[in-house]
Amino acid sequence: MTSGTARVRVRYAETDRMGVVYYANYLVWFEVGRAEWMRALGTTYRALEAEGVQLPVIEARCQYLRPGRYDDDLEIRVEARLLSPARVRFDYQVMRPADHARLAAGHTEHAVTNTAGRPRRLPGPVRSLFE
Repeated sequence: MTSGTARVRVRYAETDRMGVVYYANYLVWFEVGRAEWMRALGTTYRALEAEGVQLPVIEARCQYLRPGRYDDDLEIRVEARLLSPARVRFDYQVMRPADHARLAAGHTEHAVTNTAGRPRRLPGPVRSLFE
């Protein structure tokens, strides 16, 4: 299992009328965490797609624990693991470092497909990112 972090600052547009982070933004931040995890390991989604690999989300879950608010500096913690040669999982924790609060926890599972959407195995070099 490998892990990484990404940082985001809550923008005003990401809050609802009550001044709380709108719930769907956490899924967007999960994607930010995944993309930065890959970048830190020396690859990108774009590079995977150039190799004919796509990782569509087949399951997403988010548990909301505390509210985030405008201008909060947040840390997205990501852990990745290989579930099978054709399926991966990312686990997330959204933290507010200022007070050590855990705002949300969740996961996404991804199928590994080719560009036509057919299941395939992760190529060896990509698979090694998850080990």
